[in-house]
Amino acid sequence: MVVDSLLPALLLLNVVTTFEPHAWPVALTLTAAVALPLVWRRRAPLTVFGVVAAAAFVQWLMDVQLLADVALLVALYTVAANAGRRGTLVAGAVVETGVLLACRRWVAEDAFPTPFVAVTAMVVAAAVLGVNMRTRGDYLAAVEERAARLEQEQDQQARLAVAEERTRITREMHDIVTHNLSVMVALTDAALYAQHRAPDRATTAMLQISETGRQALTDMRRSLGVLRADEPDAERHPLPGIAQLPSLADQMAAAGLPTRLDVHGDHTGIPATTQLTVYRLVQEALTNTLKHTPPGTHAQVRVRCSAETVTVDVTDNGPPPPRPDATPYGGHGIAGMRERVAAYGGSVRAGPLPAGGWGVHTRLDLGSGEGRPT
Repeated sequence: MVVDSLLPALLLLNVVTTFEPHAWPVALTLTAAVALPLVWRRRAPLTVFGVVAAAAFVQWLMDVQLLADVALLVALYTVAANAGRRGTLVAGAVVETGVLLACRRWVAEDAFPTPFVAVTAMVVAAAVLGVNMRTRGDYLAAVEERAARLEQEQDQQARLAVAEERTRITREMHDIVTHNLSVMVALTDAALYAQHRAPDRATTAMLQISETGRQALTDMRRSLGVLRADEPDAERHPLPGIAQLPSLADQMAAAGLPTRLDVHGDHTGIPATTQLTVYRLVQEALTNTLKHTPPGTHAQVRVRCSAETVTVDVTDNGPPPPRPDATPYGGHGIAGMRERVAAYGGSVRAGPLPAGGWGVHTRLDLGSGEGRPT
Protein backbone atom coordinates (compact mmCIF):
# COMPACT_ATOMS: atom_id res chain seq x y z
CA MET A 1 0.00 0.00 0.00
CA VAL A 2 2.93 2.34 0.61
CA VAL A 3 4.18 1.81 -2.95
CA ASP A 4 0.70 2.19 -4.40
CA SER A 5 0.28 5.46 -2.50
CA LEU A 6 3.15 7.11 -4.36
CA LEU A 7 1.26 7.66 -7.64
CA PRO A 8 -1.77 9.36 -6.01
CA ALA A 9 0.57 11.56 -4.01
CA LEU A 10 2.46 12.61 -7.16
CA LEU A 11 -0.78 13.35 -9.01
CA LEU A 12 -2.05 15.50 -6.14
CA LEU A 13 1.27 17.34 -6.09
CA ASN A 14 0.95 17.90 -9.83
CA VAL A 15 -2.40 19.62 -9.29
CA VAL A 16 -0.89 21.97 -6.73
CA THR A 17 2.02 22.89 -9.00
CA THR A 18 0.09 23.26 -12.29
CA PHE A 19 -3.33 24.68 -11.33
CA GLU A 20 -4.14 28.14 -10.04
CA PRO A 21 -5.12 28.26 -6.34
CA HIS A 22 -8.73 29.11 -7.16
CA ALA A 23 -9.00 25.82 -9.14
CA TRP A 24 -7.47 23.67 -6.46
CA PRO A 25 -10.70 22.54 -4.70
CA VAL A 26 -12.25 21.02 -7.84
CA ALA A 27 -9.00 19.67 -9.27
CA LEU A 28 -7.81 18.19 -5.99
CA THR A 29 -11.20 16.58 -5.33
CA LEU A 30 -11.41 15.01 -8.79
CA THR A 31 -7.77 13.87 -8.65
CA ALA A 32 -8.30 12.30 -5.25
CA ALA A 33 -11.45 10.53 -6.49
CA VAL A 34 -9.62 9.15 -9.53
CA ALA A 35 -6.23 8.33 -8.02
CA LEU A 36 -6.67 7.48 -4.33
CA PRO A 37 -8.55 4.16 -4.98
CA LEU A 38 -5.31 2.85 -6.49
CA VAL A 39 -4.04 2.35 -2.96
CA TRP A 40 -6.36 -0.69 -2.69
CA ARG A 41 -6.00 -1.91 -6.28
CA ARG A 42 -4.22 -5.17 -5.33
CA ARG A 43 -6.92 -6.15 -2.84
CA ALA A 44 -9.95 -5.51 -5.04
CA PRO A 45 -8.89 -4.92 -8.67
CA LEU A 46 -12.37 -4.90 -10.23
CA THR A 47 -13.92 -2.72 -7.53
CA VAL A 48 -11.09 -0.20 -7.69
CA PHE A 49 -11.33 -0.09 -11.49
CA GLY A 50 -15.05 0.60 -11.27
CA VAL A 51 -14.52 3.46 -8.80
CA VAL A 52 -11.71 4.98 -10.89
CA ALA A 53 -13.75 4.72 -14.10
CA ALA A 54 -16.79 6.33 -12.43
CA ALA A 55 -14.68 9.18 -11.07
CA ALA A 56 -13.09 9.70 -14.51
CA PHE A 57 -16.53 9.85 -16.08
CA VAL A 58 -17.60 12.52 -13.59
CA GLN A 59 -14.43 14.43 -14.46
CA TRP A 60 -15.35 14.21 -18.16
CA LEU A 61 -18.87 15.47 -17.43
CA MET A 62 -17.39 18.46 -15.55
CA ASP A 63 -15.06 19.11 -18.52
CA VAL A 64 -11.90 19.13 -16.42
CA GLN A 65 -8.66 17.80 -17.91
CA LEU A 66 -6.39 16.09 -15.37
CA LEU A 67 -3.17 14.12 -15.49
CA ALA A 68 -4.88 11.80 -12.99
CA ASP A 69 -6.51 9.98 -15.92
CA VAL A 70 -3.35 7.88 -16.04
CA ALA A 71 -4.89 6.07 -13.06
CA LEU A 72 -7.22 4.37 -15.55
CA LEU A 73 -4.24 2.69 -17.22
CA VAL A 74 -2.89 1.52 -13.85
CA ALA A 75 -6.31 0.18 -12.87
CA LEU A 76 -6.64 -1.60 -16.24
CA TYR A 77 -3.19 -3.17 -15.80
CA THR A 78 -4.20 -4.40 -12.33
CA VAL A 79 -7.40 -5.98 -13.65
CA ALA A 80 -5.52 -7.71 -16.49
CA ALA A 81 -2.89 -9.00 -14.04
CA ASN A 82 -5.38 -10.38 -11.52
CA ALA A 83 -8.74 -11.01 -13.21
CA GLY A 84 -9.65 -13.36 -16.01
CA ARG A 85 -9.91 -12.76 -19.73
CA ARG A 86 -13.52 -11.60 -19.57
CA GLY A 87 -12.79 -9.01 -16.89
CA THR A 88 -9.81 -7.73 -18.88
CA LEU A 89 -11.88 -7.34 -22.04
CA VAL A 90 -14.66 -5.49 -20.23
CA ALA A 91 -12.20 -3.17 -18.47
CA GLY A 92 -10.35 -2.52 -21.74
CA ALA A 93 -13.60 -1.68 -23.51
CA VAL A 94 -14.55 0.77 -20.75
CA VAL A 95 -11.18 2.53 -20.91
CA GLU A 96 -11.24 2.66 -24.70
CA THR A 97 -14.69 4.23 -24.55
CA GLY A 98 -13.31 6.85 -22.20
CA VAL A 99 -10.43 7.49 -24.61
CA LEU A 100 -12.88 8.03 -27.44
CA LEU A 101 -15.02 10.42 -25.38
CA ALA A 102 -11.98 12.37 -24.15
CA CYS A 103 -10.50 12.74 -27.62
CA ARG A 104 -13.83 13.83 -29.08
CA ARG A 105 -14.16 16.57 -26.45
CA TRP A 106 -10.62 17.80 -25.90
CA VAL A 107 -8.86 17.19 -29.23
CA ALA A 108 -9.39 19.25 -32.36
CA GLU A 109 -11.22 17.39 -35.08
CA ASP A 110 -8.41 17.66 -37.61
CA ALA A 111 -5.91 16.32 -35.01
CA PHE A 112 -8.14 13.52 -33.68
CA PRO A 113 -6.43 10.41 -35.20
CA THR A 114 -2.95 10.93 -33.77
CA PRO A 115 -3.78 11.30 -30.04
CA PHE A 116 -6.53 8.69 -30.29
CA VAL A 117 -4.16 6.10 -31.76
CA ALA A 118 -1.43 7.01 -29.26
CA VAL A 119 -3.67 6.72 -26.22
CA THR A 120 -5.24 3.51 -27.59
CA ALA A 121 -1.76 2.04 -27.91
CA MET A 122 -1.15 2.89 -24.26
CA VAL A 123 -4.40 1.14 -23.31
CA VAL A 124 -3.42 -1.98 -25.27
CA ALA A 125 0.07 -1.92 -23.77
CA ALA A 126 -1.32 -1.72 -20.22
CA ALA A 127 -3.66 -4.65 -20.87
CA VAL A 128 -0.94 -6.76 -22.52
CA LEU A 129 1.50 -6.10 -19.70
CA GLY A 130 -1.11 -7.14 -17.17
CA VAL A 131 -1.97 -10.33 -19.05
CA ASN A 132 1.72 -11.21 -19.34
CA MET A 133 2.18 -10.65 -15.63
CA ARG A 134 -0.81 -12.90 -14.87
CA THR A 135 0.50 -15.58 -17.24
CA ARG A 136 3.93 -15.41 -15.66
CA GLY A 137 2.40 -15.67 -12.19
CA ASP A 138 0.31 -18.67 -13.24
CA TYR A 139 3.40 -20.31 -14.72
CA LEU A 140 5.43 -19.76 -11.56
CA ALA A 141 2.56 -21.09 -9.46
CA ALA A 142 2.38 -24.19 -11.68
CA VAL A 143 6.14 -24.69 -11.39
CA GLU A 144 5.98 -24.37 -7.61
CA GLU A 145 3.05 -26.80 -7.45
CA ARG A 146 4.90 -29.27 -9.66
CA ALA A 147 8.02 -28.96 -7.53
CA ALA A 148 5.98 -29.54 -4.39
CA ARG A 149 4.29 -32.55 -6.00
CA LEU A 150 7.62 -33.99 -7.12
CA GLU A 151 9.02 -33.50 -3.64
CA GLN A 152 6.00 -35.26 -2.18
CA GLU A 153 6.35 -38.11 -4.70
CA GLN A 154 10.05 -38.46 -3.91
CA ASP A 155 9.22 -38.57 -0.22
CA GLN A 156 6.61 -41.25 -0.85
CA GLN A 157 9.05 -43.23 -2.99
CA ALA A 158 11.65 -42.99 -0.24
CA ARG A 159 9.13 -44.27 2.29
CA LEU A 160 8.15 -47.11 -0.04
CA ALA A 161 11.81 -47.99 -0.52
CA VAL A 162 12.30 -48.08 3.24
CA ALA A 163 9.21 -50.27 3.65
CA GLU A 164 10.39 -52.62 0.89
CA GLU A 165 13.83 -52.85 2.47
CA ARG A 166 12.30 -53.64 5.84
CA THR A 167 10.15 -56.32 4.23
CA ARG A 168 13.20 -57.78 2.49
CA ILE A 169 15.21 -57.85 5.69
CA THR A 170 12.29 -59.38 7.61
CA ARG A 171 11.86 -62.07 4.98
CA GLU A 172 15.57 -62.84 4.91
CA MET A 173 15.76 -62.97 8.70
CA HIS A 174 12.81 -65.34 8.83
CA ASP A 175 14.35 -67.71 6.31
CA ILE A 176 17.85 -67.58 7.79
CA VAL A 177 16.88 -67.83 11.45
CA THR A 178 14.15 -70.43 10.98
CA HIS A 179 16.25 -72.70 8.81
CA ASN A 180 19.48 -72.54 10.76
CA LEU A 181 17.84 -72.82 14.18
CA SER A 182 15.81 -75.82 13.02
CA VAL A 183 18.96 -77.50 11.73
CA MET A 184 20.89 -76.66 14.90
CA VAL A 185 18.09 -78.03 17.10
CA ALA A 186 17.98 -81.27 15.08
CA LEU A 187 21.77 -81.62 15.19
CA THR A 188 21.81 -80.93 18.92
CA ASP A 189 19.23 -83.64 19.54
CA ALA A 190 21.29 -86.03 17.43
CA ALA A 191 24.48 -85.13 19.33
CA LEU A 192 22.81 -85.68 22.70
CA TYR A 193 21.47 -89.03 21.53
CA ALA A 194 24.86 -90.18 20.20
CA GLN A 195 27.20 -88.73 22.82
CA HIS A 196 27.45 -92.03 24.73
CA ARG A 197 26.77 -94.58 22.00
CA ALA A 198 28.78 -93.00 19.17
CA PRO A 199 31.05 -90.19 20.40
CA ASP A 200 32.45 -89.70 16.90
CA ARG A 201 29.00 -88.97 15.50
CA ALA A 202 28.31 -86.61 18.37
CA THR A 203 31.52 -84.74 17.65
CA THR A 204 30.63 -84.50 13.97
CA ALA A 205 27.18 -83.17 14.86
CA MET A 206 28.67 -80.54 17.16
CA LEU A 207 31.04 -79.42 14.43
CA GLN A 208 28.11 -79.16 12.06
CA ILE A 209 26.23 -77.10 14.64
CA SER A 210 29.19 -74.73 14.88
CA GLU A 211 29.42 -74.40 11.11
CA THR A 212 25.68 -73.84 10.83
CA GLY A 213 25.84 -71.08 13.43
CA ARG A 214 28.68 -69.34 11.60
CA GLN A 215 26.79 -69.63 8.33
CA ALA A 216 23.72 -68.09 9.97
CA LEU A 217 25.73 -65.15 11.28
CA THR A 218 27.32 -64.58 7.88
CA ASP A 219 23.97 -64.69 6.10
CA MET A 220 22.42 -62.29 8.61
CA ARG A 221 25.26 -59.81 8.30
CA ARG A 222 25.13 -60.01 4.51
CA SER A 223 21.37 -59.46 4.48
CA LEU A 224 21.74 -56.40 6.69
CA GLY A 225 24.34 -54.99 4.31
CA VAL A 226 27.20 -54.81 6.80
CA LEU A 227 29.41 -57.63 5.48
CA ARG A 228 32.60 -56.09 4.10
CA ALA A 229 34.01 -57.48 0.86
CA ASP A 230 37.43 -58.03 2.42
CA GLU A 231 36.16 -60.26 5.24
CA PRO A 232 37.29 -63.91 5.09
CA ASP A 233 33.68 -65.05 5.51
CA ALA A 234 32.80 -63.43 2.20
CA GLU A 235 34.97 -65.96 0.36
CA ARG A 236 34.11 -68.91 2.60
CA HIS A 237 30.37 -68.28 2.31
CA PRO A 238 29.44 -66.92 -1.14
CA LEU A 239 25.96 -65.61 -1.86
CA PRO A 240 23.71 -68.68 -1.76
CA GLY A 241 22.52 -69.89 -5.12
CA ILE A 242 21.72 -73.03 -7.08
CA ALA A 243 25.34 -74.16 -6.80
CA GLN A 244 24.96 -74.28 -3.01
CA LEU A 245 21.88 -76.53 -3.10
CA PRO A 246 23.96 -79.73 -2.73
CA SER A 247 25.46 -78.34 0.48
CA LEU A 248 21.96 -77.48 1.67
CA ALA A 249 20.79 -81.02 0.93
CA ASP A 250 23.76 -82.45 2.87
CA GLN A 251 23.00 -80.13 5.76
CA MET A 252 19.37 -81.26 5.86
CA ALA A 253 20.46 -84.91 5.68
CA ALA A 254 22.79 -84.38 8.63
CA ALA A 255 19.89 -82.82 10.54
CA GLY A 256 17.76 -85.94 9.97
CA LEU A 257 16.00 -85.23 6.67
CA PRO A 258 17.53 -87.26 3.83
CA THR A 259 17.17 -85.09 0.74
CA ARG A 260 17.60 -86.01 -2.92
CA LEU A 261 18.50 -83.18 -5.27
CA ASP A 262 18.00 -83.10 -9.04
CA VAL A 263 19.02 -80.00 -11.01
CA HIS A 264 18.25 -79.96 -14.73
CA GLY A 265 19.47 -77.33 -17.15
CA ASP A 266 22.29 -74.82 -17.10
CA HIS A 267 21.99 -72.38 -14.22
CA THR A 268 25.19 -70.42 -14.81
CA GLY A 269 23.38 -67.75 -16.85
CA ILE A 270 20.66 -67.16 -14.26
CA PRO A 271 21.03 -63.83 -12.37
CA ALA A 272 22.39 -64.01 -8.83
CA THR A 273 19.20 -62.53 -7.36
CA THR A 274 17.13 -65.25 -9.03
CA GLN A 275 19.48 -67.95 -7.78
CA LEU A 276 19.21 -66.54 -4.26
CA THR A 277 15.42 -66.73 -4.57
CA VAL A 278 15.60 -70.36 -5.68
CA TYR A 279 17.90 -71.18 -2.78
CA ARG A 280 15.59 -69.50 -0.24
CA LEU A 281 12.53 -71.27 -1.66
CA VAL A 282 14.18 -74.67 -1.34
CA GLN A 283 15.55 -73.78 2.08
CA GLU A 284 12.14 -72.70 3.39
CA ALA A 285 10.35 -75.77 1.99
CA LEU A 286 12.92 -78.19 3.44
CA THR A 287 12.89 -76.37 6.79
CA ASN A 288 9.12 -76.74 6.97
CA THR A 289 9.45 -80.44 6.22
CA LEU A 290 12.11 -80.84 8.90
CA LYS A 291 9.99 -79.03 11.48
CA HIS A 292 6.61 -80.61 10.77
CA THR A 293 7.28 -84.21 9.77
CA PRO A 294 8.36 -87.18 11.92
CA PRO A 295 11.77 -88.87 11.72
CA GLY A 296 12.24 -91.09 8.72
CA THR A 297 10.71 -88.64 6.26
CA HIS A 298 12.54 -88.23 2.97
CA ALA A 299 12.49 -85.13 0.75
CA GLN A 300 13.16 -84.60 -2.92
CA VAL A 301 14.10 -81.35 -4.66
CA ARG A 302 13.80 -80.86 -8.41
CA VAL A 303 15.04 -77.69 -10.05
CA ARG A 304 14.57 -77.14 -13.79
CA CYS A 305 16.36 -74.20 -15.40
CA SER A 306 15.76 -72.71 -18.84
CA ALA A 307 16.32 -69.37 -20.51
CA GLU A 308 12.75 -68.24 -19.68
CA THR A 309 11.75 -69.95 -16.44
CA VAL A 310 13.00 -71.72 -13.36
CA THR A 311 10.70 -74.24 -11.67
CA VAL A 312 11.25 -75.65 -8.21
CA ASP A 313 9.47 -78.71 -6.80
CA VAL A 314 10.04 -79.82 -3.21
CA THR A 315 8.16 -82.93 -2.08
CA ASP A 316 8.29 -85.27 0.90
CA ASN A 317 6.72 -88.57 1.91
CA GLY A 318 5.59 -87.44 5.34
CA PRO A 319 2.11 -88.09 6.70
CA PRO A 320 -0.77 -85.82 5.62
CA PRO A 321 -2.00 -83.03 7.91
CA PRO A 322 -4.37 -84.13 10.72
CA ARG A 323 -7.28 -82.25 9.12
CA PRO A 324 -8.10 -81.78 5.43
CA ASP A 325 -7.90 -77.99 5.75
CA ALA A 326 -4.75 -78.03 7.90
CA THR A 327 -1.33 -77.07 6.61
CA PRO A 328 2.02 -77.89 8.17
CA TYR A 329 3.21 -74.42 7.19
CA GLY A 330 1.15 -72.40 9.60
CA GLY A 331 3.71 -69.61 10.01
CA HIS A 332 5.04 -67.11 7.49
CA GLY A 333 6.82 -69.59 5.24
CA ILE A 334 4.30 -69.82 2.40
CA ALA A 335 3.60 -66.07 2.62
CA GLY A 336 7.33 -65.39 2.31
CA MET A 337 7.55 -67.70 -0.68
CA ARG A 338 4.70 -65.89 -2.41
CA GLU A 339 6.36 -62.53 -1.79
CA ARG A 340 9.58 -63.74 -3.36
CA VAL A 341 7.90 -65.36 -6.35
CA ALA A 342 5.61 -62.35 -6.91
CA ALA A 343 8.66 -60.32 -7.94
CA TYR A 344 8.96 -62.64 -10.94
CA GLY A 345 5.30 -62.83 -11.85
CA GLY A 346 5.34 -66.49 -10.79
CA SER A 347 3.16 -68.65 -8.61
CA VAL A 348 3.35 -70.93 -5.58
CA ARG A 349 1.28 -74.06 -5.03
CA ALA A 350 1.53 -75.95 -1.76
CA GLY A 351 -0.58 -78.85 -0.58
CA PRO A 352 -0.85 -82.59 0.00
CA LEU A 353 0.10 -84.94 -2.80
CA PRO A 354 -2.27 -87.60 -4.18
CA ALA A 355 0.16 -90.39 -3.29
CA GLY A 356 0.82 -88.98 0.18
CA GLY A 357 3.23 -86.44 1.52
CA TRP A 358 3.42 -82.73 0.88
CA GLY A 359 4.58 -80.76 -2.14
CA VAL A 360 5.55 -77.20 -2.95
CA HIS A 361 5.70 -76.08 -6.58
CA THR A 362 7.05 -72.66 -7.61
CA ARG A 363 7.68 -71.12 -11.00
CA LEU A 364 9.84 -68.04 -11.68
CA ASP A 365 9.47 -66.08 -14.90
CA LEU A 366 12.91 -64.71 -15.71
CA GLY A 367 11.46 -62.23 -18.18
CA SER A 368 9.54 -60.54 -15.33
CA GLY A 369 12.02 -60.73 -12.52
CA GLU A 370 15.48 -60.51 -14.02
CA GLY A 371 17.60 -58.15 -12.06
CA ARG A 372 14.90 -57.26 -9.54
CA PRO A 373 15.59 -57.48 -5.81
CA THR A 374 14.08 -60.44 -3.95
